Amino acid sequence: MIRYFIALTGLAFALTQGASAATREQQKQACQGDAIRLCTLAIPNEAKITACMKKKIDQLSPKCRAMFTPVQQPKKNQSNPKPKQD
Repeated sequence: MIRYFIALTGLAFALTQGASAATREQQKQACQGDAIRLCTLAIPNEAKITACMKKKIDQLSPKCRAMFTPVQQPKKNQSNPKPKQD
């Protein structure tokens, strides 16, 4: 049981390295069940858990899938400045 906790804590860290802005606790809550359900054989290797979950992203719960979705950064307004009129 401690082995699972350590692995899932590592999973939360691995997800932190992704583009999600969620906290580790939010990531753990969102993905712990999916990690156990879909990637049990990868536990306790964090890299393997993350790779497994990315491979099975279509099977993840919506909350966990959101942890793997990049956060869209707002684009800066790059409108062309108006030319000066004389």
